[in-house]
Amino acid sequence: MNEAVRTPAEPILEIENLSISFFTRRGEIPAVMDFSCTVMPGEAMGIVGESGCGKSTVSLGIMRDLSNIGKIVGGRIKFQGKDMGDMSEEELRSIRGNKIAMIYQEPMASLNPAMKVGQQLMEVPMIHDKVSKDEAYKRALEMVRSVKLPDPERMMRSFPHQLSGGQQQRIVIAMALLSNPALLLLDEPTTALDVTVEAGIVQLVKGLGKQFGTSMIFVSHNLGLILETCDRITVMYSGEAVETGSIKDVFDRMRHPYTQGLFRSIPLPGADKNSRPLVAIPGQLPLPHQRPKGCNFGPRCHHFVEGLCNADEIPMIPVTGHAGHFSRCVRFNEIDWAAMPPGAGKKHEKVEPGAPVLKIDDLKKYYRVGGSEVFGSSEGRVVKANETISFVARESETVAIVGESGCGKSTLAKVLLGLETASSGKVLLGNKEIQSTGIEDRDVATVSAIQMVFQNPFDTLNPSHSVGSQIIRTLEKFNVGKTAADRTQRMMELLDLVKLPRAFAERMPRQLSGGQKQRIGVARAFAGQARVVVADEPVSALDVSVQAAVTELLMDIQRKSKTTMLFISHDLSVVRYIADRVVVMYLGHVVEQGTTDQIFSPPYHPYTEALLSAIPIADTSVVKKHIVLDGDIPSAMNPPSGCPFQTRCRYKSQVPGNLCETQVPPVRDMGGGHQIKCHLPPSVFAAMEPVISVGKGGAHDVTPTG
Repeated sequence: MNEAVRTPAEPILEIENLSISFFTRRGEIPAVMDFSCTVMPGEAMGIVGESGCGKSTVSLGIMRDLSNIGKIVGGRIKFQGKDMGDMSEEELRSIRGNKIAMIYQEPMASLNPAMKVGQQLMEVPMIHDKVSKDEAYKRALEMVRSVKLPDPERMMRSFPHQLSGGQQQRIVIAMALLSNPALLLLDEPTTALDVTVEAGIVQLVKGLGKQFGTSMIFVSHNLGLILETCDRITVMYSGEAVETGSIKDVFDRMRHPYTQGLFRSIPLPGADKNSRPLVAIPGQLPLPHQRPKGCNFGPRCHHFVEGLCNADEIPMIPVTGHAGHFSRCVRFNEIDWAAMPPGAGKKHEKVEPGAPVLKIDDLKKYYRVGGSEVFGSSEGRVVKANETISFVARESETVAIVGESGCGKSTLAKVLLGLETASSGKVLLGNKEIQSTGIEDRDVATVSAIQMVFQNPFDTLNPSHSVGSQIIRTLEKFNVGKTAADRTQRMMELLDLVKLPRAFAERMPRQLSGGQKQRIGVARAFAGQARVVVADEPVSALDVSVQAAVTELLMDIQRKSKTTMLFISHDLSVVRYIADRVVVMYLGHVVEQGTTDQIFSPPYHPYTEALLSAIPIADTSVVKKHIVLDGDIPSAMNPPSGCPFQTRCRYKSQVPGNLCETQVPPVRDMGGGHQIKCHLPPSVFAAMEPVISVGKGGAHDVTPTG
């Protein structure tokens, strides 16, 4: 970067009143209106908002990568003091990928599967800086070291498919930084990654920003991530920026009802499903061609005043006393920001768990994988997806199963549902053993008793049938109702149960939003009076405000029907809020289990400790230990000997001899049903400190937690 050429006071990027529209056969669809923001040298700006708010369109507008139907219809973008609208195509080409680089959400979209990683990295300095092959190799190797990848020479010789998701994303970051850009655009760069890998990438991006002096625009829907990576934040809603300011101002002294709605939708420390439930934002995001007059957020805002909020277009208004803090709300000085919305915060009686409903004892699930039969080797290998899993789930209880991809959570769910049969051990549903009975051999009562809510609501509905007919089909399968009229009545009651209008029975899946589709998924899971519902990441594909509504819905139905819920997730903020008990899995083993309070307070299994430190928490008063795990999760095809976690454990040196490498640890009883699978001596557990502690001073008044 030419630091000498520009004075530090000059912004890298100035966006003034930017408007972007897409021109389709239906006419003009405004995607971004009146968007302004400034990014200074070395500064990181977070752009936050839910799907469809226009945040990715802004970053594509900066890159002038709007395809042939997108056009900038108003305002301007200045980069290093020059208006990009006045630049020729050639000038834009020399800036794109060189001075402005972009990192996309899906790393494989940026990598050529047919070229080795080293060749792809070397292309950058060879094209942009016209350097020799040897010099390009040297620079690429150095950058692979900078992004902390193991064995850089081997990485350079590998093809993209030979790398894990986290490694691929690091290569994409290395590629973006090789041209030494002045501005780096990151569009949800960690969404597809595991939480511990995400923590490593976040720390890497922050460090590289400081090391290379790169300015950043970080596009995300995760407020915790923005808090950890950015200096300033812009909140977008329905194509407009509704609030912008420093992280501290916006997080602790928010001045727009939508920003407050987002914070009340996420489970921060102190939220409790019984005493302090989440508050979902009512209503839906308006479609681009149906935006209301005046304030776009007006129809969903409980501070809305007829004739004031919808009288005219609302500009960004400065917040007095806060430098650089603006809000698109005409009433922010009159609002009582501490008051809860009407009808919110209704407390619930704590439900005491009943008798055991699901009992899993010493469950193992092994897969035999043909040893490279294509190349003539007939030696088979065994993948140990689940190893000696034991736990109990009681009536009305929520048991969360947490861990990174590949830890065996979904395999466990498949065995419970009969999509796979166990290799050994027992699964008891009530008093009935179901571990060896596949789904095709299960009777209707067993199938309806254990149901699933899937992660992606889009894949679970038939696009050619109406919503009502799909629920009725489920009822027929479960022998619910004697006549068609009975089943129609029950279908309407299920729509009431998931808080959808009865008129939705006639709708096709394509006419529903993601949150509405997930509600239909919930309705089908509860159609046959399920005793156990396995919820596999049921809210991870949904927007923040919709997540809160679906989470509260699941809790409500569970309270009414006394269902046992197995909640599979990697999001420990949601787990702390929703679960009564937590089972932590790593590489097929249960490494820790106990009540939610036990899991979130020391002593911890070393893996649980690292998981807790990796949670991005959107609260400025939270103090967190940062523990970044070295290395990727080992393959289940070739697990390490001894303790499954020993290759990444920071405490290994405190265990005498080579116990960790040679023996699977015993299960330790820490008291009160809290179990940890670990070789560490009691003195190490006794000395552990809380990973997450909450001080005073943030906007969110919460009590200290472990």
